Amino acid sequence: MKLIDNWRQAWRFVSVQAMTFAIALQGVWLNLPEDLRTHVPDRLAATVTAGILLLGLIGRLFQQRGADGTTLR
Repeated sequence: MKLIDNWRQAWRFVSVQAMTFAIALQGVWLNLPEDLRTHVPDRLAATVTAGILLLGLIGRLFQQRGADGTTLR
């Protein structure tokens, strides 16, 4: 296994940002007090997380540009 050439810029990838957001969302959900969680259906948190991950997967398929205009791979 080998790292990609521009691994230091991986945080700019839509896929990495989506996965990070999905992990953060699940962390927040798990740490919410039980009385707050009862007001939101469990299925909603799972559906939103799956949607974010799907957008990240789609984002990975497209070539992206960095802040300086160079192509990220």
